[in-house]
Amino acid sequence: MNNELLEALNILEKEKDISKDTLLEAIENSLITACKNHFGKSDNIKVDINPQTCEFHVYAEKTVVEEVLDAVTEISLGNARMINSKYNVGDIVNIEVKSKEFGRIATQNAKNVILQKIREEERKVLFDQYYGKEKDVVTGIVQRYVGKNISINLGKVDAILNENEQVKGEVFKPTERIKLYILEVKSTSKGPKILVSRTHPELVKRLFESEVTEVKDGIVEIKSISREAGSRTKIAVWSNDPDVDPVGACVGMNGARVNAIVNELRGEKIDIINWSDNAAMLIENALSPAKVISVIADAEEKTAKVVVPDYQLSLAIGKEGQNARLAARLTGFKIDIKSETQAREAGDFMDYENEYEEDEEYGEEEFSDSYEDTEDIEELKNADDLHELELEHEEDDNYREEKDTEDFLEEGSTDE
Repeated sequence: MNNELLEALNILEKEKDISKDTLLEAIENSLITACKNHFGKSDNIKVDINPQTCEFHVYAEKTVVEEVLDAVTEISLGNARMINSKYNVGDIVNIEVKSKEFGRIATQNAKNVILQKIREEERKVLFDQYYGKEKDVVTGIVQRYVGKNISINLGKVDAILNENEQVKGEVFKPTERIKLYILEVKSTSKGPKILVSRTHPELVKRLFESEVTEVKDGIVEIKSISREAGSRTKIAVWSNDPDVDPVGACVGMNGARVNAIVNELRGEKIDIINWSDNAAMLIENALSPAKVISVIADAEEKTAKVVVPDYQLSLAIGKEGQNARLAARLTGFKIDIKSETQAREAGDFMDYENEYEEDEEYGEEEFSDSYEDTEDIEELKNADDLHELELEHEEDDNYREEKDTEDFLEEGSTDE
């Protein structure tokens, strides 16, 4: 009997993860309950169980008295001395109780106490196990649709995927394996109630942690995330190691890492951007793939004015405002996006225009100064050339006059 009990306890401990000590405590309580049902009270009942062999004994502690008034708690001096001659009035005698003598009702009640304890411990173990996985991702197997909700088997317990936590358009088949984010684990009388989600932004974050080693190790940090489940997600990443490119680490070689996550999310698009402590730069990155001309961010008011080229306005806003909406959630700023033309008409682009005009004026002044200098130089150069030319001309005229006089004198002397 003891060997069978020991084997049964070992099997329960292995299969249901219930400790042997807890089961032995349940047996002890069941024996006390059986004694109470059999004798009417159990205040003086003591159970001794050997945890190694599972050998147990039940004792009733009785007080030695001259005259017995309560046979359950008292024993006569004569009967006590039949057990041991050393007992005197007032001593405590341990009388062993044979559990085989219990009636059917007492035995059934003891059995129910053991089973109830096993069920309670099993629920507690499951609750503790999945409570530790709260806010984490698990893999479940689709079982069936319960109305518009879906029952998911997580191994030892079932979870509920409510309609509002399902991605619109996703349809699952029985026995299909899917990734789920555990929202909450509640303890109920029927066991743990587990609520899971496919729409929570943390699902994407946990998938990156499982897929990207750098994120799991803390080298790359996901600073912020915004998601519209089933359509698009934006995440901002930062590297704690200057030699590691955070975006490249998340994308993987030929997009292998991010594509694995996209496939798990049934084709949901994922934009990965660089995080920056500079609010303006962060907003510019968040609005990608749109190009930005200027960003004016107010850190206190958490507002930002963004100017984009006219042809980029629709891309910056996105379909039904999705790109701007996700960028606002990602950065925490209320973003006002205008095209270059709209900004000029509204006067929000005046500073840029003034700066541009000042640059133009400065350029014109510099050009005119340099042009005037050039003209002066040319004029001076031309004057010098002319003066030299005039000097040369005068020298030539003097030379000719002198030459003519010499020739004339020579001719006169010949005639004489």
